[in-house]
Amino acid sequence: MKIAAAAYPLDFLPDWAAYEHKLTDWVAKAVSDGADLLVFPEYGAMELASLGGAAVAGDLEAALIEVMSHHAAVTALHCRLAAAHGVHILGASGPAMAGGARPVNRAVLYGPDGVIGHQDKQIMTRFEREEWDIAPGQGLKVFDTALGKIGVIICYDSEFPLLARALVDSGAEFLLAPSCTETLAGYTRVKVGSMARALENQCVCVHAPTVGPAPWCPAVDMNVGAAAIYGPPDLGFPETGIVSQTAMNTPGWTCAEIDPDTIARVRREGAVLNHAHWNEQKNRILGPIEVVKPPYSA
Repeated sequence: MKIAAAAYPLDFLPDWAAYEHKLTDWVAKAVSDGADLLVFPEYGAMELASLGGAAVAGDLEAALIEVMSHHAAVTALHCRLAAAHGVHILGASGPAMAGGARPVNRAVLYGPDGVIGHQDKQIMTRFEREEWDIAPGQGLKVFDTALGKIGVIICYDSEFPLLARALVDSGAEFLLAPSCTETLAGYTRVKVGSMARALENQCVCVHAPTVGPAPWCPAVDMNVGAAAIYGPPDLGFPETGIVSQTAMNTPGWTCAEIDPDTIARVRREGAVLNHAHWNEQKNRILGPIEVVKPPYSA
């Protein structure tokens, strides 16, 4: 199958029609490149805050409420596009109510037959905890699709190996890592995390970031990154681990053809077998860690 990861700019939109036109064009471009799975970034949905006007978009709380008010229309649009093109789409994440007092950060996976399911971000960044008050999601999911088994690790979640490993232990072959980072350091953390998850799990990790300035919305005012598709630097994958990547801070898609059999093969025949040897770590931690202090002895 062919995977497409978006480096996606956030626009101040004059009306719903502008958003619908933009998303339709983005999906059509990826489909024209042969994509079967399209991955949009974390908090890409925040551009919908602009539909409430500048004052709403510029207020952290009002922006959340505005974005959530378009949930039904966003769902219908993505379902229509996925069905029309026969593709799977991980929509740009955004706020959603999950039964608690505060919204979670939710990414929805759509297929040709409609909504497949959603994944909520598990671990909040300091900004999400301390300033925006976004709640953590509860639980992980693996989506068993016609393209393969898919897990989602949203931005900061990609930096925590046990989350990805739980998904892989439940069958995930592809990890989707949508992100939204305002600095090069933040982007690099997600990039390094995503590459490490691909390495240690011998799987494919798809990194889709927001890019460019959006000064009208303080939650997403600066966006730095490059879209990429990573694999383990081993049998059947590039030695760098980078299968495909856009230029930094340049809007557009990066696409790569991935044969799921390549994942099974590298896990079975690779130069190293990280996936199979993961549990050996536990066998090496035999008790309390000894801290060796001076004076030292042989």
